[in-house]
Amino acid sequence: METKKELTVTAIDSAEFIQYSEGSIVSKQLIKKDTGTITLFAFDKGQSLSEHTAPFDAFVEIVDGKAECIVGGKPVIVSKGEFIILPANIPHAVNAIEKFKMIIVMIKENKQ
Repeated sequence: METKKELTVTAIDSAEFIQYSEGSIVSKQLIKKDTGTITLFAFDKGQSLSEHTAPFDAFVEIVDGKAECIVGGKPVIVSKGEFIILPANIPHAVNAIEKFKMIIVMIKENKQ
């Protein structure tokens, strides 16, 4: 006989779910599927992701602090509670002008 597992659903404070580490970038992958990923990052002040491109659009929401996102050569300051879209195939970089935490949602195109 098969027993049913009890479903547990809990609200999580995204800013508290990951901690800063001095001089580092910390990441926790929350969801990884063929169709996309959701990752939580914590950047210490002065840390950065160098310019790169991705083949998919990405949604980035700042959940603590403030970051500089450079998209297609244009700098944009993004603060707690704000988000930015990083378009596919456009060079972008991220700089921690102060400690900050972000959630990045990458949606992969399903080509059938």
